[in-house]
Amino acid sequence: MKYFYYLLLSVFFSLEINSQVGGENIYQFLNLSSSARQIALGGEVLTLTDDVNQPIWNPAVISNEIDHKISANYASFLAGINIGSISYAREISRRFGTIHASINYLDYGTLIGADEQGNETGNFGANDLAISVGYALNLPWTNFFFGANVKLINSNIQNFTSFGVAADFGIFYNSPYKPYSFTLVARNAGAQIKSFNGTNEELPFKIAFGASYQLEYVPVKWYLTLDNLQQWDVSEPNPSEQTTDLEGNVTEQEIGFIGNALRHFVVGAELFPESAINLRVGYNVRRAAELKLQNIRTFGGISFGFGIKMNRFKFNYAYSKFHTATNASTFSLEMDLNRR
Repeated sequence: MKYFYYLLLSVFFSLEINSQVGGENIYQFLNLSSSARQIALGGEVLTLTDDVNQPIWNPAVISNEIDHKISANYASFLAGINIGSISYAREISRRFGTIHASINYLDYGTLIGADEQGNETGNFGANDLAISVGYALNLPWTNFFFGANVKLINSNIQNFTSFGVAADFGIFYNSPYKPYSFTLVARNAGAQIKSFNGTNEELPFKIAFGASYQLEYVPVKWYLTLDNLQQWDVSEPNPSEQTTDLEGNVTEQEIGFIGNALRHFVVGAELFPESAINLRVGYNVRRAAELKLQNIRTFGGISFGFGIKMNRFKFNYAYSKFHTATNASTFSLEMDLNRR
């Protein structure tokens, strides 16, 4: 049954719903964003202080700014794959601070089982679930914040179940008097407690650096993320860049120092970030490079979207372009439950 799980993951991630390093790791869905705002900004932004979905990726941003806010997020991908999440934050007291909780869910839809000879054995389902609780505190007499998430993870394939635990850690600099903020985050540090077949697998551990900068005279906020810092070489040769000589010898794409370095970059920009209507665009360098096709402009790695705020409600939308044949729309609805 483990074979079917990896087959499922390989199909899903080869479609580049989200480009990952170390596709053999378990619980890859932990590195899939379901926040429309985050996806529109490139999918990896880490410094959104007013978004109740952001602590899923960076617990250090938890504060009373997101107190009593709730958000529901949903995206439908190819082949009946659906991903969604719910996030909520609540300030316990001024002294104690704010607690954040979230539920992330990924449903792979109905799948067709087969034995080693390829004979169909019937349909089955598969899904992943993570429940997270986080907290952050302000380091005394500084503008630095430290936060942590604890996550319980469950994965089901037909009658097989896997269970794991993980934690995220983040440190975040944010001053109300400075136009910039920056953060360092370590995500998915943990272990698989119960495996599918008795062999434990590694979780998709990641380290990332994020920063943002608000321009002074232009209503634009820039976001930058350096992703997968735990691993220098994140390059994967693009099959479309292979060359074949007259003797049939295949030469794979060679990726140099600069090409590999750029694959760690994700950039985004938000127009009118403090207005009722926001426009957003993002670019994931690695995704764009690895999904490029010869002689075809795929616009892979590009994402964009918008946000509209109406009283207590805020609606966010993102369009993600992963390939000529694969794209996705993500929807988020946030509600401020505070009394006015």
